[in-house]
Amino acid sequence: MVEMRISIVNLSSVYNEYLVWYFLPMKQKRLILTSLFSALIIVGAYLRFPLPPVPITLQTMFVILSGFLGGPAIAISSTAIYLLLGAIGLPVFSSGGGLGILLGPTGGFLVGLLPASLIAGFAGRYAKKEEHPRIYMVLCLVLGLVASAVVYLCGVPYLKYSANLAWSAAWKAGMLPFIPGDLLKLLVATQLGRTFHKRIAQFIG
Repeated sequence: MVEMRISIVNLSSVYNEYLVWYFLPMKQKRLILTSLFSALIIVGAYLRFPLPPVPITLQTMFVILSGFLGGPAIAISSTAIYLLLGAIGLPVFSSGGGLGILLGPTGGFLVGLLPASLIAGFAGRYAKKEEHPRIYMVLCLVLGLVASAVVYLCGVPYLKYSANLAWSAAWKAGMLPFIPGDLLKLLVATQLGRTFHKRIAQFIG
C-alpha cells in the first residue's frame, strides 16, 4: 500500500510537471499575441488613408482581425489593453490620450470596440477553418458586419447626446461617411484572417 501511494504521488507530480510544461508556453504565446494585437490597434489608429468621402484609419480593422485570428479572449484582452493605455493618458488614440477623449463625443465609438472584438472573436472560435474555409469566411463577413454595427450603435447615440446633435446630424457625422471605408476594411480583415489563421493556430499550439 505504501509503495502504491508513493507511485501515485510520483505519477501525480509527473502529470503536474507535464501540465506546466504544456500550458505555460501556451499562455505565454497567448500573451504575445495579445500584446501584438494591442500594438497593431495602436498603430492602426495613426494610419490614415485619404479615401473618399472621409479618410479611414485601420484601428477597427485590427480590432476585428484580433477576433478573427485570436478568438474572443485574445481580442477582448488586446482591445481592453489599448483602451486602458489611452485612459491613463498615453497617446494611443487617433486624437491623443486621456479620459477626456473616452468621455468626449467620440468616446462611445472607442468603448464600442470592446463588444465588437467579442463578436468578431466568435469567428475565430470556429474549429473547422481548414475543412470549411468558405464557412469561416462567411462567419468573418457576417460577424464583422455585426461588430461594425455595434461600434456605431455605441458611438452614434453617445455622440448625439454629448454633442447635443439631432439624430440625423449624428448619423451623418458619425456613421454614413465611414461605411465605405469600414466595408473595405472588413474585406481586408477577412482575407488576412483566411491567410494567417493556420499560422496563428500553429503558433499557439
